[in-house]
Amino acid sequence: MRCFARAFVCCLLALPALAGAADRSRSYPLIPTSGGRLLVEARVNGVPVQALLDSAAETSFIDRALAQRLGLAQGTAVAAQGSGAAPVDAGLVTGVRLEAFGLALPDQTVAVTELADVGTRLLHRRLDMILGREVFDAARLQIDITHHSLRVLGAAARPPGVRLALSTQKGIETLGVRVEDGPTVQAALDFGNGSQVLVGAALAERLNLLHDGRPVGHAAGGGLGGARERQTITLSSLEVAGCRFRAVPAALDVQPSATDLNIGVSILRHFRVTTDFAAHLVWLEPEAPLKCRP
Repeated sequence: MRCFARAFVCCLLALPALAGAADRSRSYPLIPTSGGRLLVEARVNGVPVQALLDSAAETSFIDRALAQRLGLAQGTAVAAQGSGAAPVDAGLVTGVRLEAFGLALPDQTVAVTELADVGTRLLHRRLDMILGREVFDAARLQIDITHHSLRVLGAAARPPGVRLALSTQKGIETLGVRVEDGPTVQAALDFGNGSQVLVGAALAERLNLLHDGRPVGHAAGGGLGGARERQTITLSSLEVAGCRFRAVPAALDVQPSATDLNIGVSILRHFRVTTDFAAHLVWLEPEAPLKCRP
């Protein structure tokens, strides 16, 4: 998926999040799922939920059943496009309070839609919420997938690892990577992507990835919006923050809104990742010895 639940919500105006003070001495748990994705403990209007962490979701999503239990209004109807086969109907609800990792984000606008299919198909469990980039915009987060932990860092902290600039493309944050020793391309930083690397159709065409003799297969994929079949290939190499990965499984993303590349948990789990979306920065520290430039 170009992102697990990234949705371009028509006419959605992003408002700056106002985050309450977080406890920076605490480590908060990341809960891995059998589908390769990450859940976190959160609260919606004070009610505790487990939410899918998704840095490439432009807004947070709440399942309709949960919205009804919370007494949320139906909201303004919009069309949302995720990484699945079809657009989905959603309702924008304002004035919602989100809490996670000791951060309090009052007066947020969230999208209400059906998440049952996504939860059953990709997480093999009920999904109440997708926690989107609001929390990433609100604070500097250090995410350690290997050790299942997340910390909120102060702005003066000096995170370890390679510091890279982030660029906002199509509503999500991207970083520069290299595919098969080619030029640098922008890859979505997507903690909601629990499957393989995604290659945008435009990049695949530029690099002739589907017609250069390498095997091309097919596999099921797709997040919000339903299942879809994708063409699959293997990238001979992918370089991220000076670290080279060999024989990288990848799938083609044909959505018009796709970024050139999308890297998710399959790649990010090899790093301790510190994000600062407000400053458009990310730090990547290898968790174990990789073939990385000094």
